[in-house]
Amino acid sequence: MPLIGSLQQNCVVGERDIHQYIDPPEAGLLGYRESLRLALAREAAGEVETSWQNSSVRGAPSDPLPSDPQWAGHLVYQDNQQQLTTATPQQLWQVIEGIGGDNGWYSFPLAWSVRGWMDKIVGGVGLRRGRLSPTRLNTGDALDFWRVEQIDRGSLLRLRAEMKVPGRAWLEMRAEEAEGGALYQQRAIFFPKGLGGRLYWLAVLPFHGVIFKGMANRITAAAASMADDDDPALP
Repeated sequence: MPLIGSLQQNCVVGERDIHQYIDPPEAGLLGYRESLRLALAREAAGEVETSWQNSSVRGAPSDPLPSDPQWAGHLVYQDNQQQLTTATPQQLWQVIEGIGGDNGWYSFPLAWSVRGWMDKIVGGVGLRRGRLSPTRLNTGDALDFWRVEQIDRGSLLRLRAEMKVPGRAWLEMRAEEAEGGALYQQRAIFFPKGLGGRLYWLAVLPFHGVIFKGMANRITAAAASMADDDDPALP
């Protein structure tokens, strides 16, 4: 019987042979509902170390990286944004590390939803993977259709795209100290593969002003709002 189809059938375990080798818990075995409640509570608290969401699609070791120097010879397209905020670098970082999942991407939600839907149609992972912890990211974590490739907590988050694109793509977000607050720096990087990759970049280029510029504005605004809430001088 297929695995999913078997969920329609009740399964009552009558054998207890395993107790000859492993003693049962003193409080007794957990039922289905209690096990499910505890599992969901651990997930909400960010105590789950591994998840099916973190299964990765790896590239070849020779594939280009966003840290490659210019003399490496790759054709690189970039979209760079930066924005000052009255928030502290720590408050700005809190917004950066909390991005994705239920918190969204701070820019044109419909566009991100459509992109995730299109990715799912062509066999990609789509947006439904979400994130493992609502507040904390670690290297290797899945984040919607991105993968956390590098995180220097408090300063840098680099995401590698796992969506279906004709090339390789990354999104970098940085928080730096600045006079009167913090500086947010954002860089979208794309290494096109062949003519299809170049045409893809040209096709999405008109939307960058809406998506990436809006993303920078809203992330810094969210951090500034957090700073206002923490200001004891405000009523």
